[in-house]
Amino acid sequence: MIREQLTELWRRFGTTHPLPWGLAIGIGVLVALAVTSADPFAALDSETVRELVRHADGSVQYVLIFLLAAVPILEILVVVPVGIGLGLDPLAVAVFAFFGNVLPIYGIIVLYERLQTWWEGRTDSSGTPSKRRALALWNRYGLPGLALVSPVATGVHLAAAIALAVGSRKRSVAVWMTASIALWTILFTAGTYYGIGYLTGL
Repeated sequence: MIREQLTELWRRFGTTHPLPWGLAIGIGVLVALAVTSADPFAALDSETVRELVRHADGSVQYVLIFLLAAVPILEILVVVPVGIGLGLDPLAVAVFAFFGNVLPIYGIIVLYERLQTWWEGRTDSSGTPSKRRALALWNRYGLPGLALVSPVATGVHLAAAIALAVGSRKRSVAVWMTASIALWTILFTAGTYYGIGYLTGL
């Protein structure tokens, strides 16, 4: 059922909305459907975030957005759509989610030498699927490519650690990861805001 709804909505965007608004609305619909899908893992994550934020009061909701955006599995991919979907101010959600997602990256960069010892002791040679995906992206596209797709492909925390592990300069990692998180925060915010507006207008 969700697949048919997604296909129908996507067809409507291609013919009725010019870029970039059509793209933003399309991303919002895709993210909204992903967050509300029947997939148990996604439902568990988004439902947990939704309940935490919903039951908080006032400014505490934005503090939760900030904190939850720092969690590697959640990040801006889940937090931004949930916050906006609950009726929070989109600009405030974007700002708090951005800083919540980017500050741990700076922490990883500053504490890299200490984290490297911990990381090597924790992982095996084959690595996790996310680590293999991050290394493949690095080998194919370098730091810019890894940084730009990391919020949706591997997670920014892992991508930053991989980039540092393969010898990228700390400053370059900071610049590319910040730019990537900012870009995806804008896309998720605009997409969710306009996507929800489109869906409620149906």
